[in-house]
Amino acid sequence: MRRSLFEVDHEAFRETVRTFVAKEIVPHHSGWEAAGVVPREMFAAAGAQGLLGMAVPEEYGGGGAPDFRFNAVLAEELMRAGVTGSGNGLTLQNDVCLPYVLDLATDEQKARWLPGIASGELVTAIAMTEPATGSDLGSIATTARRDGEHYIVNGAKTFITNGINADLVIAAVKTDPTQRHKGMSLLVIERGMVGFERGRNLDKLGQHAQDTAELSFTDVRVPVTNLLGVEGRAFAHLVDRLPQERLGIAVAATAAAATALEWTLEYVRDRAAFGQPIGSFQNSRFVMAEIATEVDIAQHYVDDCIRALNAGELSAVDAAKAKWWCTELQGRVVDRCLQLHGGYGYMNEYPIARAYADARVTRIYGGTTEIMKEVVGRDLGL
Repeated sequence: MRRSLFEVDHEAFRETVRTFVAKEIVPHHSGWEAAGVVPREMFAAAGAQGLLGMAVPEEYGGGGAPDFRFNAVLAEELMRAGVTGSGNGLTLQNDVCLPYVLDLATDEQKARWLPGIASGELVTAIAMTEPATGSDLGSIATTARRDGEHYIVNGAKTFITNGINADLVIAAVKTDPTQRHKGMSLLVIERGMVGFERGRNLDKLGQHAQDTAELSFTDVRVPVTNLLGVEGRAFAHLVDRLPQERLGIAVAATAAAATALEWTLEYVRDRAAFGQPIGSFQNSRFVMAEIATEVDIAQHYVDDCIRALNAGELSAVDAAKAKWWCTELQGRVVDRCLQLHGGYGYMNEYPIARAYADARVTRIYGGTTEIMKEVVGRDLGL
C-alpha cells in the first residue's frame, strides 16, 4: 500500500540523508563497531548537513522545522543502510534529548546549548537508569543537594547511550530523597565538571558502534542555572516526552523489519537448492507473505502516530502500543529472515546476522514490552 506521509521536502531531505549515510557512515561502520564508539566528528559532519536539530529554531542555528517526519526519514535511512549502532547517537540527540531543551530550557539555556546541539559540536545524552533501578524511576538513588547557587550531585547511572561522547547529560536526580516521583528533578551535567566520571564503555550483544557507558557523580557541583524545567517535576517532564521517544523507537524498528525483508527477498531469489531458488518453495513464499503483510500494517499505524504527534495528539497509550508491537515485530521478522538465510544467516559478514543482534535491545530500552503492555492495560481499566 502506498504511503502518503511524506511530502516533497521530506523526500529531498531523504536524498541528503541517504548520501550522507553512504559517504560518511557506511564505509566506517565496521571500524566503529570494532572500536565500540563513533568519533565525535561524525556528529559535527551530520550537523553541517542539517541532520541534527531540525526542530531547533533558526535563530539558534537549527532547521526551524518542528516536524517529526524529518526525524522519521533519518531513522528510516539509517536502518535501510544497516548502520544501527553508528546512527543511534543521531536519533537519540534529535528524538529524545532535544525536546527537553526545546520545551523546558530557559532563554539563557537555549542560547547556551541549542546552537551546539544543532551543529553537532555538543553531543547529548539522557541518564535515567541506575545500577539498581530500571523501569522504577521513583526509586533512583542519585541525589542533588542544594548548596547556595549549586547542587551537589552524588550517584551513578548505567546503560547510558552516548555516554562516552556526551557533552551534556540530562540526569534524573533526587532533589528531595524523602519523596519518590515528586522528589525528582532534571539537571544538565556538563563535560569537565569536577567529579563527573565515565566508567567503561559497556560490551553489548549488539549495536557495537553505539557507546553505552556507566557514569558516576562524586560531589559534582552543578550550577542552579543548569536545572532543566521545574524542581520536583522531573517525572512529569519525562512522562510528557516519552511518547515521542517511544514513537522514534517504533519508527526505527519498523524500518529495520522492512530492511530485513528486502535483504531476504534478494537472498531467496538468488540462493538455489534442489535445482530452484529457495524463494520458490511454498514455505518461503508463505513466510515472506506474512512478513510483508505485518510490516505493511505496522507501517501505516506508525505513520498515523507520526501524524498525531505532529498535531500534538499522540497519547502515551498509542505510543506504547506502537513501541511494543513494532519492536516485537522487528524481533520476529529478523529471526525468521535469518532462518531463511540458513547457515549464512549466522555469519557476521551477512547484515542479517548483525541485525539480529542489534534488534534484541529494542524490546528493552525506552520502556520494556512488559511496561508498555502495563500502560495499555491500565488504560483499559484493568
